[in-house]
Amino acid sequence: MTEIVTPGDVLGNAADFKAGKGAYVNDNTIYASLTGSRRIVSPLPDSLDQRATVEVTGHKAHGLIPEPGSLVLARVTKVMARMASVDILCVGSKAVREKFAGVIRQQDVRETEIDKVEIHQSFRPGDIVRAMVLSLGDSRAYYLSTAKNELGVVSAESAAGETMVPISWTEMQCPLSGQTEQRKVAKVG
Repeated sequence: MTEIVTPGDVLGNAADFKAGKGAYVNDNTIYASLTGSRRIVSPLPDSLDQRATVEVTGHKAHGLIPEPGSLVLARVTKVMARMASVDILCVGSKAVREKFAGVIRQQDVRETEIDKVEIHQSFRPGDIVRAMVLSLGDSRAYYLSTAKNELGVVSAESAAGETMVPISWTEMQCPLSGQTEQRKVAKVG
């Protein structure tokens, strides 16, 4: 018979078992950190530690979640005077399953001359931006930063519908029309 457990349920004693997936140890007691079925996995015969592993299986995987310090790719959705709103598309190189909102505040666009930053000259709606997660922010959005050379706009579309080419760290150019637009360009390569 399978035993269904929820977070905080006792799975066993750390003297008898090792904590596996979906489990953690606190004061020599192993607890469930996920909802699912309690499962015991026997140790390998040649393993030095002959304790069985207790784990929680059958839980619904939630996919990647942005965490402080992680690099993300995001699409700019709205540009306001003091910040740009974005939808986070990828954490690292993996696409997210759920929609996560982010905000790049004026003071987090670049490292220098923070008071002179103009958001509308750094980002436009539709731009794809590489950013770092600063914090969980408020209840609506993660706070993101582009204040490093390798962070900023990695892809942008011109008014003519062409993918723009970076020509400096502050400008991108349409290859069709030759028109330049201001951006906070990421140093790629």
